[in-house]
Amino acid sequence: MSVTAVVGANWGDEGKGKITDLLAEQYHCVVRYQGGSNAGHTIINAFGKFALHLLPSGVFTNGTMNVIGPGVAFNPEDFLCEYDNLLARGIPAPEIRISDRAQLVLPYHIQLDAYEEERLGKQSFGSTRSGIAPFYADKALKIGIPLSALLGDETQLRERIQAALAAKNALMQHLYQAEPVDPDHIADRLLAVKSRLEPFIANTSVLLHQKLAAGESILVEGQLGALRDPDHGNFPYVTSSSTLAGYASIGAGVPPHAINRIIAVTKAYSSCVGAGPFVTELSGDAAEQLRRLGGDAGEYGVKTGRPRRVGWFDAVATRYGCMVQGANEVALTNLDVLGYLDEIPVCTSYRLNDQITNEFLTADQLALAEPVLTTLPGWGCDISHIRSFDQLPPQAQQYVQWIEQVIGVPIRIISVGPNREQTIYRS
Repeated sequence: MSVTAVVGANWGDEGKGKITDLLAEQYHCVVRYQGGSNAGHTIINAFGKFALHLLPSGVFTNGTMNVIGPGVAFNPEDFLCEYDNLLARGIPAPEIRISDRAQLVLPYHIQLDAYEEERLGKQSFGSTRSGIAPFYADKALKIGIPLSALLGDETQLRERIQAALAAKNALMQHLYQAEPVDPDHIADRLLAVKSRLEPFIANTSVLLHQKLAAGESILVEGQLGALRDPDHGNFPYVTSSSTLAGYASIGAGVPPHAINRIIAVTKAYSSCVGAGPFVTELSGDAAEQLRRLGGDAGEYGVKTGRPRRVGWFDAVATRYGCMVQGANEVALTNLDVLGYLDEIPVCTSYRLNDQITNEFLTADQLALAEPVLTTLPGWGCDISHIRSFDQLPPQAQQYVQWIEQVIGVPIRIISVGPNREQTIYRS
């Protein structure tokens, strides 16, 4: 049995899509196990540049099965739009299976998400307004609609939607002063896509166990990063499903003991989209320069297009993220972006109430913390063409080795550009 997890060590936006796309050809299956279309993975390969939201990042690799697990917030219309876009751009039709136990993100989830963010105003959590929090609330309340319900009795489906909307329509009218939602309209929209979805739907938990029993390998990919986990992250500025590798056994449906390789992805600096404390955050010209140079199209959210908040590398946050992920190796991305600097500040610890700490704090404490910075020598040149570690400038090698030492996890993959070939492997 062999399952590898590719997960984020920070706030998301670390470059997990490239790493998964890069590794996909080594695996029989690639599985999305949590989250929904509320975030995205940018992938650049021989086919072009793509932003994936629901589709697993193995869809560009022939012979790889792509699975959307039962832990995913599945928006059927988003899925079909994304799938059709792939085919329209000349991508061979990928093999895709969607868990019949995955539950549906419906239009009223998206409406409620948007209304609540508007109601909260300046106190909002930076939601992408994709319906994720209301979706997972329904799941916890046991009134969510599983994909299997679409394949069953139509009358029962309509009754389930009507029951789920009973309390929501009261909120719509009396809290948000909005029009109530017609349950039959929702059911009609679902039934309109039933025939297109049906060929993809399967019992994916059984499927993955069969593949493991046959000795096949599986790659599970997470969405967002460790610091957005609702239990271990900087709550309440988190997402609504666990972002940790440990959740893959639930959200994908694989045995926990089968996950034997966990690759935590982190950038050579810090970035995030959304609200909440961000200790190393830059502002003004320094932030704009790093944002403009970051990655293929700069540091802007894949889903929202919002400018990402950027800052220097945070050793405290990244060490903590790798710890809660259980990482046994790290992929370091965007090292090439820092080539414009002669000196590179990095955060080694936090200062809180005149005390120095090396612990990643709760959100309330992080809001009051200041970074303790030290400076490492920069290399001041382009490294995007380099393909081996020993050919990197000594200062770039030292920067990687310093990160490796402070986080306590070996760095095995280094990305020096957005394309597949712009990658350095370390043994």
